Amino acid sequence: MARAKIITSTGSKIMIEGTTAEIKEIISAVKQSEISSQKKIVTKERGKGQKKDTATDMILSFRESGYFNKPKNLLDIKRALEEQGMIYPLTTLSPILLKLVRKRLIGRIKLDKKWCYVKR
Repeated sequence: MARAKIITSTGSKIMIEGTTAEIKEIISAVKQSEISSQKKIVTKERGKGQKKDTATDMILSFRESGYFNKPKNLLDIKRALEEQGMIYPLTTLSPILLKLVRKRLIGRIKLDKKWCYVKR
């Protein structure tokens, strides 16, 4: 009788005793099992990476594209998001922008008694 020791990718140890043909069959089955489990992990990871853009993501992409090179008020930003198909009330956008200002990702200045947002 032949013996074989298999250590899987997860660290599991398998001891096998049997004929050479039986051992080959078991090794083949274990390899197929590991390949299919790795495919499932890759599929799950791809699913996690595909998230929807949030208002914060879009505002930051506006910043990168130079949108905030000139001061923009809250209504300007709301309209720019609407052009991208993202409809948000002003009451939702205001805290998002304030959070970005506090994180120093965008700047805020007061023009004509209204807050405007600029690139930092």
